[in-house]
Amino acid sequence: MFDSTRVTTPRLRDWRRTLALIEASGEPAELIDELRALEELVCAAQARQLRVAQAFDVVERARQAEEGVPARRQGRGVAEQIALARRESPHRGRQHLALARIAHELPHTMAAFRFGLITEWRATVVARETACLEAEHRSAIDQQLAADHAAFAAMSDREVHGTVRRLTAELDPAAVAKRRRKAESERCVTIRPAPDTMAYVTALLPVAQGVAVYATLKAEADQARAAGDERSRGQVMADTLVTRTTGCATTEDGAPVVPVTVGVVMTDAALLTGAHDPAALTDHGPIPADLARELIAANVDADLAVWIRRLYASHRTGQLIAMDSRQRRFPRLLGEFLRHRDQWCRTPWCNAPIRHLDHVDPVAEGGATTAESGQGYCEACNYAKQAPGWRQRPRAGPEGHVVETTTPTGHTYRSHAPPAAGQRRPSARHRDDQEDTQTA
Repeated sequence: MFDSTRVTTPRLRDWRRTLALIEASGEPAELIDELRALEELVCAAQARQLRVAQAFDVVERARQAEEGVPARRQGRGVAEQIALARRESPHRGRQHLALARIAHELPHTMAAFRFGLITEWRATVVARETACLEAEHRSAIDQQLAADHAAFAAMSDREVHGTVRRLTAELDPAAVAKRRRKAESERCVTIRPAPDTMAYVTALLPVAQGVAVYATLKAEADQARAAGDERSRGQVMADTLVTRTTGCATTEDGAPVVPVTVGVVMTDAALLTGAHDPAALTDHGPIPADLARELIAANVDADLAVWIRRLYASHRTGQLIAMDSRQRRFPRLLGEFLRHRDQWCRTPWCNAPIRHLDHVDPVAEGGATTAESGQGYCEACNYAKQAPGWRQRPRAGPEGHVVETTTPTGHTYRSHAPPAAGQRRPSARHRDDQEDTQTA
């Protein structure tokens, strides 16, 4: 009989090493069978992660309650610790924890998941689409949809999505309407990098508004194309979106000229001598030097002001260490410097845009308002580290600006400020940027 007490962390890591070292070989049919078996193993491991996350949530909330944390704040920082352990963003950690908390109410779905019959995404769809229901109705849908594991596994993701939505609307239409109103209140616009120095700007809108925006852009493109515009329909729609949103000027062929009021960090060699040192665009990341020069040249050609402020990088670490300034309000300039230096939220694996400028050492504990004691954070991470048991401290040394974070479980993570555009970390220094350790 299998002894579950022997499933320890060291043994799991032994299994991982075994899989990592075995070469893939065999007959075609054997390879396909192994792919299927590995997929089942992956699903079983992911399902186990959910059970472990749910157990950690329970014990961590209990610990916080014992320490006197108000009920409405209990659970703060749990998802962030899970994300650090999984080496993913806090947003993904919150999604994982949300699924873990609801999993016990979907026993048939989770059983199919544990035995590798469905993927984590399939289980997430069922949990997400029934989240607005009472536990009784959620269990009824789980019974009707997933009790027959073979039939459930044979369904496509689209079939599962449509079936769950239909059953949810039949059982509790009022809950569906309430959920729709809540979703409309969460409308927003986000940005993330895309391949080839492009960017995805995504607007989450109520369906009528989204259709209206798309129809307006499409009509503008159809009109321009009918008048002989050589741009494609997609190009006209994208350019129209930019010009109407920003009010910026356009070139003779209709392309928008974006004012360089966003932060572009590049070396003097890349700006003035045609060097190919990469540049960095605030809220996007690295861009080629020739694109940065084009942005600046386009503004000059359009008679728009271009401001240049010198930033200084360390030759040892490649990180930004100072900024030229003629302004008087130091906090504003310090914040601007921190955004240029950190580029993204400093939590390991987060990569969300910087929303808060945070003191590594809290002001209440004597923390100074300096570049060394400051860091850029997203809103969620800044709130998470205020939970009991979280500790942070800046670490000065040859690695440049480093923030060391210790979670309530005693695990320590290091966050290194990224190198500035055109700079490199010394190749002689070998390190793991976010290697977690267990403190004594």
